[in-house]
Amino acid sequence: MSKSNLKPSAILSSLLVATLLTASSKPALAQSSADTYPSKVVTLVNPFVAGSTTDGDARPLLQYLTAALGKSFVVDYRPGAGGILGNNYVAKAKPDGYTLLIVSTSFTSNFALRDNVPYSYKDFAPVSLLSRRPVILVVTPSLPVKSFAEYLAYARANPDKLNWGTSGAGSIFHMAGAYLAAATGTKITFVHYKGNAQGFVDLVAGRTQVSPMTTFAALPYIKAGQVRPIAHLTASRSRAMPNLPSVAELGVVGYDYSGWGAILTTGGSPATVVNKLATAIAAYTRLPDAAARAVREGYELESSTPEALGKFIESEVARWGKVARENNIKAGDE
Repeated sequence: MSKSNLKPSAILSSLLVATLLTASSKPALAQSSADTYPSKVVTLVNPFVAGSTTDGDARPLLQYLTAALGKSFVVDYRPGAGGILGNNYVAKAKPDGYTLLIVSTSFTSNFALRDNVPYSYKDFAPVSLLSRRPVILVVTPSLPVKSFAEYLAYARANPDKLNWGTSGAGSIFHMAGAYLAAATGTKITFVHYKGNAQGFVDLVAGRTQVSPMTTFAALPYIKAGQVRPIAHLTASRSRAMPNLPSVAELGVVGYDYSGWGAILTTGGSPATVVNKLATAIAAYTRLPDAAARAVREGYELESSTPEALGKFIESEVARWGKVARENNIKAGDE
C-alpha cells in the first residue's frame, strides 16, 4: 500500500475546504427549491364539499397562482368528519409544498370539540391568512330591542328565555354564542339546526329571537326588514355595514369572532417554498379587482406572514378550547 505524500497540515486544509463548501452549498440548495417551485401541478385540498365557503375563497386564488407561478394549482375535494378527513390527508402528505390545504374557523375549534383528532395543528406549516368574513348579531323584529345595550338588558332580565339559533351543536355559531354569553354574564338557550337555512326561517318567524349571521347572508333579510342588526361580533366593523358598531366597541373588551380562511401545507415543507407561496398570496389579496369581488361576495381579503398565521392559529385553538371546556360543548351534543 502506498503512503500518501500529503502532510498533516495539507490534509487538515483539505478537510476545512470541503466542510466550507458543504456548508455554503446548503443555502444554495434551499434557494433552488424556491427557484424551481412549482415544477409540477400543485393540489389544494378542500376538506369541505364543492360550493362551500372555502370553495368560494379558494377558486379565485388558484386561478391567480396558476397565472402568477406558471403551473396549475387545482382543487381536490376531500370532505368528511367536519373537515378532519381532508386535514389529515394533508398532515400526512409529502412535505414538499405541493399539497396545500384551505382551512376555516372549524380547523381550530375541532380540537376542542372532538376526541382523538388524528393530527395536531403543529403537523402543518402555516402559509398565509386568506380572508375574513364579518359576522353580525341580528334579532327578530318582534323582540323589543333595537341596540346591543338593550339586548344585554333584556337577556339579563330574562335569563334562558332568549332562543339563540345555531347551525348545529358544537358549530362555530354555538361556540360564538357561548363565548358572548360568558363575556357578558347572560344566559341564553341554544336551538340547534342542521345548517343555517331552517334557522333563518325560524328567526324571521320569531320562533328564535337572536342569531349570528355573516354580513353577506344577513343583508337581504335586513333590507327586507325581516331581521334587525344590533352589533358586529368581529372586533372591527365591516365594509358592508360601516355604521354598525362592534361588541368590542360597545364594552365587551377583547371579544372578537369572525369567520376566516387560511392556507396551510404539510409540516416540514421547505421554508423557502412556504415563503414564496405567502408572498404570492399577499400579492393576490392586494389586487383591487380581487378585493372588490371579495367584498361583493361577503368577505374581505387579508394576508399574513407564515409566522403570524402560526401564532393566530395557536391562539384560536386555545380560545375555543377554553370556551368548550367552560361550557361543556362537544360536537353533535344536543
